[in-house]
Amino acid sequence: MSGHNVPKPAAAAGGSERGSRPQTSRNTLTPLETDVPAAVITVSTRCANGEREDKSGPVAVSELAQWRIVSPDPVVVPGKVDAVRAAIAEAIAGGARFILTTGGTGVTREDVAPEACEALIAQRLWNIETQILLRGLENTPLAGLSRAIVGIVREGSDSGVVLANAPGSRGGVKDTVAIVAPLFPNLLEQLDNPEI
Repeated sequence: MSGHNVPKPAAAAGGSERGSRPQTSRNTLTPLETDVPAAVITVSTRCANGEREDKSGPVAVSELAQWRIVSPDPVVVPGKVDAVRAAIAEAIAGGARFILTTGGTGVTREDVAPEACEALIAQRLWNIETQILLRGLENTPLAGLSRAIVGIVREGSDSGVVLANAPGSRGGVKDTVAIVAPLFPNLLEQLDNPEI
């Protein structure tokens, strides 16, 4: 049992079999090597009207920045489907590869973030949604009231944009970022390298 005849791991031995396919980090989480542009959109009629301070949007910008996902100040829009979609389209046109909405995920008449986003999403990321829910439930049973969704938007983007909803609470934003941000580099790698 000298160890000299131990076969190489498949990943190391498979270089010739993969041909010209790029090496990927499918089995590990990898950090971003450069800053990636993002956008944060706060969905709240009261904040948009100046009746309440936006507290979740700035938290989202700060939390994302720790992962090199860089957003300017949040855009605040009322709880209207057209307003949310217009802000998303503007963010994509501006080069955002990650868009996080905060607020608008509950059950009031103006909680329209999921409805606004669902029609734009080409691929739902159901399992990430489940991960976010499970993390939220560790902190509060109220996490179950969120209808937040996550997915890939392809319209208006050459490679695709990750779009995620977060509740309008600071805790909800932190839970969402804590799950999605570590996965984002791997998502981006797959979006930018469709042959892997």
